[in-house]
Parts: sequence; C-alpha cells; structure tokens
Amino acid sequence: MSGSTRQYLLGVALALGLAGSAVAQQAAPAPAAGPPAGFVAPADPGADENNAQRAKSQPGNNAPMWRAVRETGTQPGVSNLPGAEKGVLIQPFVQYPGSRFTTAGEAWRQVRNNWIIPYGGSLLVITLLAMALTYWLKGPFGQPVRDTGHVIERFTPFERATHWAAAISFGILGISGIVMAFGKFFLLPILGGTLFGWLTYALKTAHNLAGPLFAVALVVFSINYLRDNLPHPSDLNWLLKGGGLFGGGHEVSSHRFNAGEKVMYWIGGIVLGAIVVVSGLVLDLLVPGWGETRGQMQVAHIVHAVASVLMMVLFMGHIYMATVGVPGAMQAMKTGYVDETWAQEHHELWYDDVKAGKIPAVRSGARPPAVSGSASAQA
Repeated sequence: MSGSTRQYLLGVALALGLAGSAVAQQAAPAPAAGPPAGFVAPADPGADENNAQRAKSQPGNNAPMWRAVRETGTQPGVSNLPGAEKGVLIQPFVQYPGSRFTTAGEAWRQVRNNWIIPYGGSLLVITLLAMALTYWLKGPFGQPVRDTGHVIERFTPFERATHWAAAISFGILGISGIVMAFGKFFLLPILGGTLFGWLTYALKTAHNLAGPLFAVALVVFSINYLRDNLPHPSDLNWLLKGGGLFGGGHEVSSHRFNAGEKVMYWIGGIVLGAIVVVSGLVLDLLVPGWGETRGQMQVAHIVHAVASVLMMVLFMGHIYMATVGVPGAMQAMKTGYVDETWAQEHHELWYDDVKAGKIPAVRSGARPPAVSGSASAQA
C-alpha cells in the first residue's frame, strides 16, 4: 500500500471518530445547574450581627468586632478594669482649633505638630532675635549713672526669696519644656537617640517635680508683690512713650514698678501663670476629677503648651531687662539695694516718695551691703 493511500485512510478514520464523539456528547444528558443535591446555602449576614453570630453566618469575617472597636468612643465596650474610659479603644470624632474633624487623638496630634511646635518655636526664636536687635540698636535703657554711696532698699530678703523661688522653678520648667517639645530638632542630631532619651526622661521628671513648687512660689510671689503692681495714672504716660524706647534721653518716670513690669506681673504672672499652673496640675493628675480621660489630657496639653510659650516670651523680655537691658537691676535682686542715682534714673517717682519720707529707705531693717563703687555704674 502506497503512502498516499495510508494517509487517506487515516484521515477517514479520524473524521469518523470525531463525528461519533459529537453524536455521543449530544446523546449524553446535560449536567444539572446549581449546587449539588442536599446542599443548603447560608443566608446573607445581617448588618446588625455581633461577632459570634457573624462567625456562624460567615466564618472568617470579623467585621463586627472591628466596627465595635471603632465605635467605642460613642458606645464603650465592656471591661473589667476599674477606672474611666477603660472600654474606649478609639476616641470619638472631634475638631480642636486648627485640626480637621477626626478622631480626638489624631486631632490633638494635628494641633501639636501643625501649630504649637512650628509657630511656638518660631515665636521663641523671633523673641530672641528681637532682643538682640533691640540691644544692638538701642543699647541699655536710661542714662549712665554713678554710685554715690547712698543706697535704697529695693527688695527685702523675703521679696528676693519669693522672686528667686519662682524664677528658679520657672527656669527648670522652661528649659525642660523646650527640650521636650523642640529638643528632637536641635539636640537629637547632636546627642543621639540614647543620650537624648535619658536627658529627656530626666528633664521630664524635673518638670513634674518643679511644677507644684512653681505653683506655690507663684501664689506667694503674687501676694507679696500685689500692692506695688496696682495700676497708677502715671502708667499710661509710660506706655505711650514705650518706657523711653522711642526717644532718647531720660527714662520715663515711674513708681517702684513701671507699667512694663506691671504688665509682666498681671499678664505673665497672674493670668498666664494661673493657666499654666492649673493645666499643668491637670497633666500631673493632681486635680481631682480632671485628667482621667484622654480628651481632658489633650485639651489640658493644648492649653498648657500655648500659655507656656506666651509666658516664656514675656519672661524672656523680663530676663533681658533685668540683665543687659537695665544695668544694675540684677544687682538689686541679688543684694536688695540700689544706689540713689539708679533709683532716680529708672524709678523717679518712687525715688521722690523715698526722699519725701513716704516710703522708708530701708524697709526690712537689714544692714545695707558695702558699696562696691561700680555696682550700678554704666560706662
């Protein structure tokens, strides 16, 4: 048999086989559509099912549990732990000033990171630059004075003690607060994570301990200095002339404390001091009924941070005036005494009252220190 004949017969056989297979498939019954016999499909899960019910209706789907976690801010879960907010895993949605409408924790984070840290830090830096520029352009306030050897007691020992107690405790609070809030930007790259962590922990402990001490010192200080910080008609003239900042020559006359010092006392010490102390005590969990929930702590922290930055700005100005701004002012707080020429130059109305006998030149009965000859001198 030739090759062509074999190929022809093989093709015929293949064609007959395909035709028979097609006939057999057409004759075979079609498979039944749907699930096998006896199978019952479960019902669709209900929207109000709890997690146990969902485990039966749709095994592996635990959406009810996570939905309950998300809604614990409005519907607290069940917990056997004592205390407030133990059943709340995620706080409810709120909108703090400067934040979006989101969960309270995220809203607090936005206020802190987007507003308090950048703008608060910028305000502190701007204040430092403004003081440096003022000293460069203006120099010390007032005219040069020379000691005469005749001194007046400006601060009694008790007044100086209360002032230094408030100043030292506030210094601890200010330095530790700056490191905790802004340290990661200028200290962390230098010290490294480990040393910066230990430093921050130590300063946080010092911050918590100095807070109550500052609160007590501030109360005693406020009472002790209240009388001489009451408003006086002469304060308006001092404010209008900026204490002599906008004009050369003689400093504007004032009583024992000028209007700038009174603003520092009332706004920096009384108003902002009270806000900082109360909010700080809440953060220290020392105010009964406050600080038990995260929301209270977040609000207290925002208020505390804003008031603290403003208070530090004012006190930076106070420190500037007490050191390089007004030569001799620091000596008064160290010894309690100033020379008559210093009193006449910087607080002329107070000096006049002393010379007129309305105010004793020495109020505490303490012996004046020896005159150094240059304590109040200004080249």
